[in-house]
Amino acid sequence: MTASPSSSAQAARVALAVRLQHLRKDAGLTGRELSARCGWHPAKTTRLQKGEAAPTDSDIRTWCAACGADGQADDLIATARAVDSMYLEWRRLHRSGMRRVQEDFYTLYEHTRLCRAYLSNVPPGFLQTPAFATALMQQITAFQGTPNDVAEAVAARVARSRFLYEGGHRYVVVMEESVLRFRTADPDAMRGQLRHLLAVMPLASLSLGIIPFTAQRTVWPLEAFYVHDDTLAVVETLTAEIRVTQPRELADYAKAFAGLASMAVYGDAARTLITAAIDTLE
Repeated sequence: MTASPSSSAQAARVALAVRLQHLRKDAGLTGRELSARCGWHPAKTTRLQKGEAAPTDSDIRTWCAACGADGQADDLIATARAVDSMYLEWRRLHRSGMRRVQEDFYTLYEHTRLCRAYLSNVPPGFLQTPAFATALMQQITAFQGTPNDVAEAVAARVARSRFLYEGGHRYVVVMEESVLRFRTADPDAMRGQLRHLLAVMPLASLSLGIIPFTAQRTVWPLEAFYVHDDTLAVVETLTAEIRVTQPRELADYAKAFAGLASMAVYGDAARTLITAAIDTLE
């Protein structure tokens, strides 16, 4: 497992390691005795107990068997996989293409009542047009060197927009003005994307704010993140998706979002910024 910069993932990893250590102690075994029963070097036991190495499913089953606790193996394996899902490299997620990840996001958004999204690079997926999403996903696929299923992935991404028109879903989006200006797609696709933002702004389910270049900063520009209800934050970096569930970190993301939202302009002022960006493409 890749080491995660998220303290949520690290805390969960350590908690799993402590559970393994408690199993050993409850069985009355020393580290060396457990290692002998498992058939591996004592150094591996030490790494697993300190959370310095991620146990495989086989490691957990072997550990539990050595401790006479086979009944706990499935629960521990589920816990380990949950930790693993907190920090996932895009290349790993996209190893068979991008469509499956987009479908997983569809399920997440289907169950989200309130989504707060901050973007400093591109519009959120649920506000992207097919042409813009195609240009962006082509770039990502080429960069990552993963299988190209862009057409299917775009369809799955754009499908998320249906929740803008269904009851029970609310979206609060804050974007940097740079999102409007970056030439992420060709001029026609960019023009269509920006006009789409103007078209969806009146929706009752959507609040769209733009942070002008000239805004006095109280929060510095950040990586893109999405807060789903008050239970999950998804942070997007160049190489990985980080899922934050720890209450303290969630509170930090909520605080950051509130600060970013306070710098944004809305309504006619936001439309003016979008229209100005369109004019530069004419």
